[in-house]
Parts: sequence; C-alpha cells; structure tokens
Amino acid sequence: MSEGHILIVDDEAQFRRVIRTALAAKGYEVSEARSSTEAMERIRAAKYDLALLDINMPEMTGIEICREIRKNSEMPIIMLTVRNTESDKVEALDAGADDYITKPFGARELLARIRAALRRSAITPEYGVPQLQLGGVEIDFSSRQVRAGSEEVRLTSKEFDLLSYFATHPNKTLTHRELLQAVWGPDYGDEQEYLRVFINRLRKKIERSPKNPKYLLTEPWVGYRLRLPE
Repeated sequence: MSEGHILIVDDEAQFRRVIRTALAAKGYEVSEARSSTEAMERIRAAKYDLALLDINMPEMTGIEICREIRKNSEMPIIMLTVRNTESDKVEALDAGADDYITKPFGARELLARIRAALRRSAITPEYGVPQLQLGGVEIDFSSRQVRAGSEEVRLTSKEFDLLSYFATHPNKTLTHRELLQAVWGPDYGDEQEYLRVFINRLRKKIERSPKNPKYLLTEPWVGYRLRLPE
C-alpha cells in the first residue's frame, strides 16, 4: 500500500529524478510537473496527498501556484527554495504553504518534513464538546468544518489542526515550542514565524476584528491562548 501520493513541481529534471527516487524508496507514489501549467492540470485531474512546490518556477511563480491550489484544495504543501530569509518564509506560508525547506537539503530532512505535513490530528476537544461557538463562528470538530452564519469558512488542514489543539487546551497559555511540536512535529520548535503567519490567518477567519482579537490571544514572549466565551 502506498504511503501517499506526492506531486513534485519543479522545472529541474535532475532534481525531480533524485526526489522521486528517494520518495519511491519509502513507499510513496510520485507524480511530476515541470511547469505551472502542467502542475495545475495534474491537480485538477487527480488527487494528491501532498505537493512539493518550488518557488522559482517559470510562468507562474511557486507562490502564485500555491495561492491557486488553496482556492480549491487543503492538501499539505511544502515550498522548496534556495532563499532562506524570514520574509521569503513568511511569503510562502502566507500564500498557504504548510512548511518551507531550503535547497540544498538531504533526503532524511525532506522525508521528516513530509511525514510531519501528512500528520492528521482530527482532535475532539478534551472537554467533551464536539462543537465550539466563538461569537458568530461555529466550529465542528468531528466534521472539521467551520461556519460563520450560513457561510462555510475554509481552513487548511494545518490551520484546523492548530485550532483543534487550542480547543483541547482552552484558556491556557501555550508556548511557541509546544504548539510547533504538537502541530508540525517533534523536529520543530524554533520556527516562530510559522505561528505568526498561521495565527494571523486563523484570526482573519474566526475573529470579527482580527487586529483586535477577542478569542485567539497573544501572550507576549511566551505563546498564544484561546479564550473561550464566558
């Protein structure tokens, strides 16, 4: 049985060949796209469990492809790039990527990132409530759906995993490291820019005033806290 179907989007044939070999050896089914056009055609035609997406693509950039994918898909996306500044990471994550890895990288590191990205929490809150109401937003943890009134609010899998973890620890300050290791995996802990981006995205989706949040609060220098309605 396949460990998952992964799409590699990169215009370098040698790079795709090396990654395909490493992934296939670990039981993954692998497809390739060498251009943004081919990538979008493949995504429309088949279902993938994860995409490895190079930022420096011809035609559309990897950032633009990521935004297009996010319009209709919640599959995990790992961005690949030779750039390693914080602004580059933030741009990739803000476009909808779940993770970011800098070239060159080893097969072990890539496989660890893939395993972390494919994790699925589907957590039911420990306090026994299958749904949570935050103002006009209703969160159903069993179906992993979020609604604001009659409108469905689309969360990526990683966004929902983060929100679910907050819900299992209501009204408690969670440190940056705890959140990163719980949602991204045990190899994470220092990537605070990940949390800043994902918290901002969640606030835009569940808070009436994202710049003045009522529920998803920042605890300066420590972490974040989900404050439940009284």
